[in-house]
Amino acid sequence: PAPAPAAVTDPAGATGVREQARAVVLGIGRIMGWSAAGYTLLVVLPSHLQSALGASFRDALLAATLVNLGFAASILPAGLLSDRIGRRPVMLGGALGVAVLAIPLLHLLQSPGASTQARIAAVLTAGALVGLLAGPGPAMLAEMFPRRVRCTGLGLSYALANAVFSGCAGLLITALTARTGNTAVPAHYAAAACALSVPALLTLRGNDHREPLR
Repeated sequence: PAPAPAAVTDPAGATGVREQARAVVLGIGRIMGWSAAGYTLLVVLPSHLQSALGASFRDALLAATLVNLGFAASILPAGLLSDRIGRRPVMLGGALGVAVLAIPLLHLLQSPGASTQARIAAVLTAGALVGLLAGPGPAMLAEMFPRRVRCTGLGLSYALANAVFSGCAGLLITALTARTGNTAVPAHYAAAACALSVPALLTLRGNDHREPLR
């Protein structure tokens, strides 16, 4: 009888699919804080200041401008810094910064005794913290997947994280604020998402950004 054919290893087989599925889940975990904090602080917060905290339209528009200026000012330096020292410390700094500072910053904005300068600094800081996550984020995701599935893996991780943690943010924050009467809900949401993202970011290795793309 003819010998049985040798087993053929299929790089795109079941094992490969499971590995890439785990990578997608890990990618979602690594950017969920970016997704939630980015949408909450850059998009929801200015309108929340007007609807829940009684800020004027002018002040809400000014807050939107300042928070996005802080974001724009930090995103490129954050990406460049992550090329030098790694994605992990920069993204962890952003995630921990939002987790620790989001609630105090919102309380500062709500404080009647806070100066205009302090409020401006708070809004700029919020935007800058999101930039620390967004600057290295796309490169970090690209480095997670081999070339043959890179666009699919990156796209799935990014789209699912944003669909869940950004897409639902406005509805969730509005509903929880109306139900609880707590005007700090946006800060709690952003802080919680970034805190949950920290364990996934800790799995990044310091030299991942220097490894050749697979």
